[in-house]
Amino acid sequence: MKEHTHAQAAAEFIKDDARTHWHDETLWHVRSKRDLSAQGIPEWETLRDRASATKDYVLSHLGELLEQFESNALANGVEVLWAKDAKEHNEHVYRILQENKVENIVKSKSILTEECGLNHYLEDKGYDVVDTDLGERIIQFAKQAPSHIVLPAIHLKKQDIGEIFHKHIGTDKGASDPGYLTEAARQHLRKKFVEANAAITGVNFGIAETGGFVVCTNEGNADMGTHLADIHIACMGIEKLIPRAADLGVFLRLLARSATGQSITNYSSHFHKAAPGKKLYIILVDNGRTEQLAREDFKNSLKCIRCGACMNTCPIYRRSGGYSYNSTVPGPIGSILSPGKDLKKFSTLPFASTLCGSCSDVCPVKINIHEQLYKWRQVITENVDMGASKRLSMRVAGATFGKPVLYDLAGKMARTALKFTPDSLVYSSLNVWGKHRDLPEVPKESFKEWYKKNRN
Repeated sequence: MKEHTHAQAAAEFIKDDARTHWHDETLWHVRSKRDLSAQGIPEWETLRDRASATKDYVLSHLGELLEQFESNALANGVEVLWAKDAKEHNEHVYRILQENKVENIVKSKSILTEECGLNHYLEDKGYDVVDTDLGERIIQFAKQAPSHIVLPAIHLKKQDIGEIFHKHIGTDKGASDPGYLTEAARQHLRKKFVEANAAITGVNFGIAETGGFVVCTNEGNADMGTHLADIHIACMGIEKLIPRAADLGVFLRLLARSATGQSITNYSSHFHKAAPGKKLYIILVDNGRTEQLAREDFKNSLKCIRCGACMNTCPIYRRSGGYSYNSTVPGPIGSILSPGKDLKKFSTLPFASTLCGSCSDVCPVKINIHEQLYKWRQVITENVDMGASKRLSMRVAGATFGKPVLYDLAGKMARTALKFTPDSLVYSSLNVWGKHRDLPEVPKESFKEWYKKNRN
């Protein structure tokens, strides 16, 4: 089956003009909250510098830090497992559930388990996996994937959620009050927490020095699951390490402010060992991370702490929606990570960018996102067939831009033609750029001509 390009998938999202504008404005509001929160800290840039330098150290010492983390976790009585890919990760989880005769599972938000397709895998094995983050539960009911890594149901309005809850948990028909819907979700989930034998969580930060890890949530759902269940399975990408517990304060101050504009997440929960009579497992997952680490131009993408700030600021993501990227992590950072997994499938994502640099400006760990997007474009152009028409147009453009006489002549011809050509021809199917926007007013002369006349 042919994969949709980003532009084709985005076209579906923007058919609903009102929703597109609402999505854009909502995410920009979150970005604005981030700015206000960041501006309230004089040392904000110092924190970013420290976080970036710490992650640089992690990436250059990843092997020894992972061994240190494993050694300390084992000393804490934790069972540590390694997974080279999604298949091994899912098999580890299934084996743990089988060995411990688990019947009921609750899961907190975890981008890694989404990446590994854990829910579908376990459902095929007969398990009912209950996502307990409110946004995740909403999209789970709707049989959708998250459209944003922090705000998974941001593409849905409260009226949509009201209909979903009416269908799945019996709320009043037409009810859309957020307070009412949240209370209904709380009552629905409470029983699930009490019945659960196992809780699955992601990991925000693993601390090599202690062998412990931290899970950040705003709803306390990870705590509810892990405290009540006898089995806790923590799923952690190998890049999520930080060297010392002392480094944690820097990242906690950056994470929530960058994600939602909060000073800190409501719950930053620390796990070191299992409570008496319970079991704690940590699965360390590669799944393409070491391959990305080996790519000198793209390894900095592994510094990402999954705050979603680049998505909230990106003019393309805000107007095209998360599903247009067809990947677990959408937006600018996803457009760097995804081509490393499948260059052909995700070849259009690095081009879904204005290269404005706003993503790099807001990144709390100073990933050079727009520069990496530009670099991926070069890699893709060299390695992926872009089609005969595009190759031809690029050759013509290259020849034109390479010769000033040709460039000046082409500019004059285009300015003259556009003055007399009717709109029906200008905005034909051949002009993809003009599909959703008007061309700028045609200038009377080029800048070069204007400069020659006015330079004195």
